Amino acid sequence: KEALRQLEEIEKEIFKSVQNSKTVQMLGLEVLSVNVLGVTPNPEMARALEAQTRESLQKEADQAVYERRNFAVEQERIIQESELNTEIAVEEKQKQIVEKKMETDIVKQENDQKLNEMEMTSSISLEEQKKELIDIQVTNEKKEADVKEYVLNANLKPYKELDWKTLMAISNNGNDPSNNIALAFRELAENADKIGNLNISPELLDSIVRSKS
Repeated sequence: KEALRQLEEIEKEIFKSVQNSKTVQMLGLEVLSVNVLGVTPNPEMARALEAQTRESLQKEADQAVYERRNFAVEQERIIQESELNTEIAVEEKQKQIVEKKMETDIVKQENDQKLNEMEMTSSISLEEQKKELIDIQVTNEKKEADVKEYVLNANLKPYKELDWKTLMAISNNGNDPSNNIALAFRELAENADKIGNLNISPELLDSIVRSKS
């Protein structure tokens, strides 16, 4: 193999040796060029070359197998690394989703708490307003009752110093004879110790009964 690769150098060496050959000079020959058409080893060299070739081919085959295995291992590593990166990305995404959900839940709880506080504040304010309204109504009713009591006392004050006879006379305006007769009988009863005999005619009793009916 090395000889085949250096074939041009071999031609040059042969050409140089032929030009310097005394035999060629004695024959009066002039060598113009040398072309090596092939290189054939002797049997021992051929066997050695065959063994070397087989060894080289085996090494190349082993190297090819090694490279294929190494490529397969590298591809498997790349695939596993890609799958691992995918799993990591999925886990990271799920983590982000969980964290986002937690943030959303916290915000919702805060909003619910604020809403409850607002509703409670509104209820307290409404109850306070109701209490104020009730207090105002009670105060107004008390004032109204005080005014009515004052007016009633003012209206009744002139009658407090009058006796019952005068009150009855005023209430009847003197138009009801039965009341007047009843008043007369009451005065008679109060002065019974001063009366000796009292005669009441049937006509008077009859008129009293008829007026009642």
